[in-house]
Amino acid sequence: MPHARLSLPKKSLATAMSLALLAACASLVPGGRPATGPAAPAGASAALLGVARGPAIVSFGLLPRDSADALDAFTQSCGVVTSRQDASGLTRPTDWQPSCRSAAAWPRTEAARFFETYFEAARVGDGAAFATGYFEPEISGSRTRRVGFDVPVYRVPDDLVRAWPDGVPEGERTGRAPLGRYDASGNFVEYYTRAQIEDGALAGRGLEIAWAADPVEFFFLQVQGSGRLITPEGDVIRIGYAGQNGHGYTGIGGVMRERGLLGEGPGKYAGSMQGIMQYIRENPEDGAALMRLNESWVFFTELTGDGPLGSIGVPVRGESSVAVDPKFVPYGAPVFLSTDRVEARGLWVAQDTGGAIRGANRFDTFWGAGDQAREIAGGMSARGEATIFLPRGTLDRLGVR
Repeated sequence: MPHARLSLPKKSLATAMSLALLAACASLVPGGRPATGPAAPAGASAALLGVARGPAIVSFGLLPRDSADALDAFTQSCGVVTSRQDASGLTRPTDWQPSCRSAAAWPRTEAARFFETYFEAARVGDGAAFATGYFEPEISGSRTRRVGFDVPVYRVPDDLVRAWPDGVPEGERTGRAPLGRYDASGNFVEYYTRAQIEDGALAGRGLEIAWAADPVEFFFLQVQGSGRLITPEGDVIRIGYAGQNGHGYTGIGGVMRERGLLGEGPGKYAGSMQGIMQYIRENPEDGAALMRLNESWVFFTELTGDGPLGSIGVPVRGESSVAVDPKFVPYGAPVFLSTDRVEARGLWVAQDTGGAIRGANRFDTFWGAGDQAREIAGGMSARGEATIFLPRGTLDRLGVR
């Protein structure tokens, strides 16, 4: 997969960028209504706290010099944003057409001018952002089961379906039906949990597309949602998210924090992926039980192409793609992060989502593959401010002043 220069921090910006954003953004009252002017249309997300606009929200000249990476990522998203309904209710497919018509041919050396020409800046709610990181893991694996490779990598089972349990009245069947399976008596029940799958609930059904060597490494690959299996012969098997068992995701780092296992001092572990993995390896029985608290199990498919696919079906790019909650941030929207972690600062493009990415200003930055990507993503916990770029004219249509 293509990923940008991981040997350097991603984006280095002047402090004036944050000051310009703070000075220009006007606050809005909760409930989606601007402080002045008409209420936002009913099509906007009901949960949206509001967007803010000012006469000179962003000094686009202060955008990172490597905005060309963001322009490439945006261009790749155009086929989606011009044809797919925006779950946030902020934009319409036609809003993106002017920028998408120009994106492919726009000179990459003038990428900042592209964003200045076609976009205007806004904040969702108060813009207070929290950003984590993810990457494409590389772990040991094999296409066939052999000594040392005993952890199954499953494709989506045929009996995993969406349906309404008989006990749910017709009038309450709103939204998507839950995932589950039909048991031997024909009753719709929850699908197998992580513990049940690890204990062999799917064994012998021919669902394995590969085998991993290390259950701990594979657990974290499932958390990331995609990765590379490197065989003893040096072959690379790229796998990507294909489905999930319907059980909720539990972040085991949060559990460890509640138990007082993370932090500083004797007996404490670092609050990063590396620290969590260290605890699991040093406490194998308790670590295995801890992982099973996350009942979610991810199913995979083998991938071809130049990178892991995000939730909109286009490859995510290291140091340019970010996962968002699409109920608040439109897919394809450029997102400017100004955070207390220099690596995460700068311009990203919303191309993915995840089970733990919930809320108006919750982001997950993608770092590509390799040891440095693993190191940065595993320890990423950044707080600051988020500004999203919307097609010009969007805020006027929403009644934001």
